[in-house]
Amino acid sequence: MRLRNIPRANDVIASSPLVIQDPKAQRGQWKEVFGNDHPIHIEVGMGKGRFITELARKHPEINYIGIERYTSVLLRAVEKLQGKEQAEGQEAVTAAANIPENLYFICMDATELPEVFAPEEVARIYLNFSDPWPKDRHAKRRLPSRQFLARYDQILKKDGTIEFKTDNRGLFDFALEEIEPAGWRLLMHTFDLHADAELMKDNIMTEYEEKFASKGNPICKMVIDRERQERI
Repeated sequence: MRLRNIPRANDVIASSPLVIQDPKAQRGQWKEVFGNDHPIHIEVGMGKGRFITELARKHPEINYIGIERYTSVLLRAVEKLQGKEQAEGQEAVTAAANIPENLYFICMDATELPEVFAPEEVARIYLNFSDPWPKDRHAKRRLPSRQFLARYDQILKKDGTIEFKTDNRGLFDFALEEIEPAGWRLLMHTFDLHADAELMKDNIMTEYEEKFASKGNPICKMVIDRERQERI
């Protein structure tokens, strides 16, 4: 799907204190960016940011970084938190007060993750309603593919986990097939998240999840970690 270009997006993102402008320069130094040594959780493909923003508000003891490739999408998350440029008076004050201190955004391609995070710098990765890339020749672009699992392996702590949600059964089945060959282990999974009491505990819905669930579409979820715990 072609995204609509929004002319102001680049300027707003470049001037936002919520967005890390040179993330590669922070590699290995994210604790200094946040000013603490709390665990770091990232969402790859954060969309409009509702999921990770709610997590940050609920868990001040964890640092969160939302990653989004497209400026036109990231713009929505930034403006939602900061208040639009034209916001004035009490509206602007309220927007500023609503920004979690443990949250930053990055505009980047997920292929660059190992250039932005050092080994074992990330404790958890969230993948929510990722682009399915339905054509077989594009399989390596899918975020739960073995190619991306290899990238996540480079930045996750030894006991780090990945949580993946989607309404696309084909993508979910593909992800299940990738786990073992890539050297990962399936900890939990369901083909109907909203009917699974255990996995629904503390579940935060993304905008897509709310939309699809309201139509009766079952949501699939898995939690995985690496099968090997020691690096060679």
